Amino acid sequence: MLEELSSPKSKAAGIVLASDVSAKTEKEVRFAAEKYGREVLKADFTMDDAKGAVGKRVGVFLILDVGLYGSVKKHIGTL
Repeated sequence: MLEELSSPKSKAAGIVLASDVSAKTEKEVRFAAEKYGREVLKADFTMDDAKGAVGKRVGVFLILDVGLYGSVKKHIGTL
């Protein structure tokens, strides 16, 4: 994630965190996002919920597509 964010050609639109990521992970992600001018959203789903959706237990999603990020942002706001 940090490699993509720091790249001058980065297409990162935003970052979504699962609700149960560790405080340390959240702090590190927010620090990096602020440094590179990206938005971070904390979702209402857990890492186990993410596993059910994407097949792997993850807590941090770096979304590269602006349209997809906008859609995710809209739906997270309604949770």
